[in-house]
Amino acid sequence: MDKATIQEALKVIKYPGFSRDIVSFGLVRGVDFADGKATVALALTTADAQIPAQLKTEAEKVLQGLEGVSEVEVTVSVTAPKHTPPPPGQKREVTGPAQQSIGGVKRIIAVASGKGGVGKSTFSVNLACALDQVLSEQGKPESVGIMDCDLYGPSVPLMIGAASRPEVRGESLVPVESFGVRVMSMGLLIDEDTPVVWRGPMVMKTIQQFAANVDWGKLEVLVVDLPPGTGDAQLSLVQTLPLDGAVIVTTPQKAAVDVARRGALMFGKVNVPLLGVVENMSYLEGPDGEKQFLFGQGGGEAAATTLESEFLGQMPLDPVLREGADRGIPVVVSHSDRASSQVFRKIATRLLEKLSRSDYN
Repeated sequence: MDKATIQEALKVIKYPGFSRDIVSFGLVRGVDFADGKATVALALTTADAQIPAQLKTEAEKVLQGLEGVSEVEVTVSVTAPKHTPPPPGQKREVTGPAQQSIGGVKRIIAVASGKGGVGKSTFSVNLACALDQVLSEQGKPESVGIMDCDLYGPSVPLMIGAASRPEVRGESLVPVESFGVRVMSMGLLIDEDTPVVWRGPMVMKTIQQFAANVDWGKLEVLVVDLPPGTGDAQLSLVQTLPLDGAVIVTTPQKAAVDVARRGALMFGKVNVPLLGVVENMSYLEGPDGEKQFLFGQGGGEAAATTLESEFLGQMPLDPVLREGADRGIPVVVSHSDRASSQVFRKIATRLLEKLSRSDYN
């Protein structure tokens, strides 16, 4: 019996509410074995009094089952988390490992989808610009940022027209600004033709650096563009940032809606409030005003109903929206009178209303 064997055995213990183990989360801070006695020290940050006791019991059970171990000692040190905003009507509790706040950032919204190809990044970019417009009208200019956490396919810089490298100020990166929105993305840090081939720990480390080593300045809202799915990036983000809520983007067809619904349930398990569901590519409007529902109808609204969340709106299929993304000029900036731009502003206004309610303060 040795320390490495004990450490490996502890990997069977999952952190409550997560699919990852306590070792990969970095909660095992000490392991020792001498004269048949296995000693393990755990350290975690949580407001849930049941979690430390649960992990201690599970660790003791695992260690007692190891050959050559006659005595077990498991200690758990607990640190209270910093305050994070609660979901509507209930006290917010942090159920994952340690979270960190971002100085100067008041609200953080995650934009997520269950699968790729639903226009999530396009939505994130235009939402950020729409939020900036609405806040500027309220006398709060330069108050929105966007963090591109889609590390394997960082498309935000292209869509928002950000091409320069971030400057370094002290030990922090300074976000690139485009159309009044502060932008940080892996796409700004690597060459255009360089693929990102990373395992989970590297993804987690990068997200932590985007939170801790980027000088965002004072922001009213930080929009976080997540990669599709419910993998390491999503869990790392929830572990790292005190999210105020998540917006789910889907398209009308059943395949996208079903996957989006499962993705949304992940946020519920980690106590991140769901702010609403958006249906993208809902319809194509002809010159005569007739709407053609090319991908079906009603999927987004049905998903919102099932998730007991708000249906924030339908985004039409708009060629100008697509062209703007390719040219790096968001449609809400280039064509503020378009129907799609008006939907973005409506959603942005509604999200700001929800975040300003007393139960989010």
